[in-house]
Amino acid sequence: MGSACIKVTKYFLFLFNLIFFILGAVILGFGVWILADKSSFISVLQTSSSSLRMGAYVFIGVGAVTMLMGFLGCIGAVNEVRCLLGLYFAFLLLILIAQVTAGALFYFNMGKLKQEMGGIVTELIRDYNSSREDSLQDAWDYVQAQVKCCGWVSFYNWTDNAELMNRPEVTYPCSCKDKGEEDNSLSVRKGFCEAPGNRTQSGNHPEDWPVYQQGCMEKVQAWLQENLGIILGVGVGVAVIELLGMLLSICLCRHVHSEDYSKVPKY
Repeated sequence: MGSACIKVTKYFLFLFNLIFFILGAVILGFGVWILADKSSFISVLQTSSSSLRMGAYVFIGVGAVTMLMGFLGCIGAVNEVRCLLGLYFAFLLLILIAQVTAGALFYFNMGKLKQEMGGIVTELIRDYNSSREDSLQDAWDYVQAQVKCCGWVSFYNWTDNAELMNRPEVTYPCSCKDKGEEDNSLSVRKGFCEAPGNRTQSGNHPEDWPVYQQGCMEKVQAWLQENLGIILGVGVGVAVIELLGMLLSICLCRHVHSEDYSKVPKY
């Protein structure tokens, strides 16, 4: 009966480590996505925010270590190598502590991240140059066009841009143009556009711009909150699997300790 229980424990541990390996790959992939994405708000944030870039590197590091631990756990479980099982338990404990610490720090710095976001976008809008090729500007144009918003708090944020406001005709940010609800085109226009049929009055007045009136702040923060929920969900799932893996590895490790060592493969 004891032998049957140990076999069940061993193969359950193997299964958990396989899932653990896959989740590690998901975490690593998420970190790579943050660094590689050039067409969404993540690009705006990670280019200007050192804390998000550091977070991406942490995700990559944790994902790689998680995959390695899943691999070692699979080998230790199948071959009942006590040394690997003990090492596996110790590393799982360290990863779990690191995850809890990182999660707590991230949670308590959410307010700072939101303030940082506002500062980044406000500066980007103020310094936007229509004659310059810039991946950060392209990413913000993409956000405004796809989310259907303009500016940060409102479209009036664009009045801080000297180049735009010095135009004698009615000119507006192209990516802000209100195309209506039925237009779901993925094409994004960049730079500044002149309004068709410019009015006879001189000056560029924001009230005459055919743009979205709502700012991007609420929509972007809602998007970020939604994606953070997904990240936290994956983190909780990984933590549960880690705890189960720790319990199973301890049970199997104790069994191997009490068994005849001639049964354990020599390396």
